[in-house]
Amino acid sequence: MSISSWRLMMVFLKIGALTFGGGYAMIPLIERELVYRYKLLKPEAFYDTLLVCQSLPGAIAINFAVMIGLKLKGWRGALAGLFGTVLPSFVIILVIAMFFFRFVEEPLVEAFFKGVRLSVVALMFLAGWKLFKRARRGIGLFVIVLTFALIIGFSTHPFLVIVLMAGYGIAIGTMRGVVRRDVA
Repeated sequence: MSISSWRLMMVFLKIGALTFGGGYAMIPLIERELVYRYKLLKPEAFYDTLLVCQSLPGAIAINFAVMIGLKLKGWRGALAGLFGTVLPSFVIILVIAMFFFRFVEEPLVEAFFKGVRLSVVALMFLAGWKLFKRARRGIGLFVIVLTFALIIGFSTHPFLVIVLMAGYGIAIGTMRGVVRRDVA
């Protein structure tokens, strides 16, 4: 199925406007829209792109929207994904900044944010669970356990862990013949 750059922007605009909690909370919604509703990506391509976006600096939702937009519609798609993802947050933050400090101590506002925080934790857990289910066997499980051990047990910086695990993945892929040595 094909999609126009305008429609792609509207998809990301809807996701950005309806999701609280940042990029990881957006992942299940992005998957539902791009993989299952519009059938623009296969699940494998979705998760491969997600893994690349997680290893890049910057906000994961923006990285993801730009990469998907670029893949589907070139630079126009990348800009559409970028604006669709950023615009709702920008407007919402602007409105909140104008009124937040007047109402922050109101019980209703406090209850609202408490509920939002809990739902964001659930959405982030769901995204992590889906990634875990895809990588929980053999080497995938080893990398997950080693990553937790390095970050939590040894307080290793996440960037360093990502670089180490990327190198490990390349080494394993090379040994298995997945990574071609003649490609420069």
